[in-house]
Amino acid sequence: MVGLRALLRYGAEEWRLARLTHKIHGHIGIYTTIGVKMGLYARELLGNDLSVVSFAGKTPPVSCLNDGLQIGAKATLGHGLIEIADLDIPRPEACFRSGDRSITLRLKEPFLKQIEEDIRLGVQKYGHEPAYWKYIQSLALKYWREWDRKTIFTDENKPSC
Repeated sequence: MVGLRALLRYGAEEWRLARLTHKIHGHIGIYTTIGVKMGLYARELLGNDLSVVSFAGKTPPVSCLNDGLQIGAKATLGHGLIEIADLDIPRPEACFRSGDRSITLRLKEPFLKQIEEDIRLGVQKYGHEPAYWKYIQSLALKYWREWDRKTIFTDENKPSC
């Protein structure tokens, strides 16, 4: 039901990319969903031939954004089109390049704070038991359904990233 609502609201492309990402990632996750939305939005802004620098790091849960970025932006590690910046503090942000144009997209602060608080509450309530993952999935589906890719990111045009 949630997937159908997301399909109707955001279109077949986002729905298909999110489903593929969740399948590859192994579960429906919050940051994978955000990554799909971010990557697809970047393609809408810059076109299909993108390279990406992700600031999501290599440690879950924020690094899960990278799986969504690869699928959403169609910029995979295998093609050498995504780079993961080495940071002390990862963040849900990425710089996208296409030719001489680039844009940096970052999840807006209110959305990030909601995710962080919801995850904190889930860990507090469930630890990392199976119920925690059901809780995370329900949040990811909620965010997918309610958060529009065209309004949840700040965008900065930069000469290069």
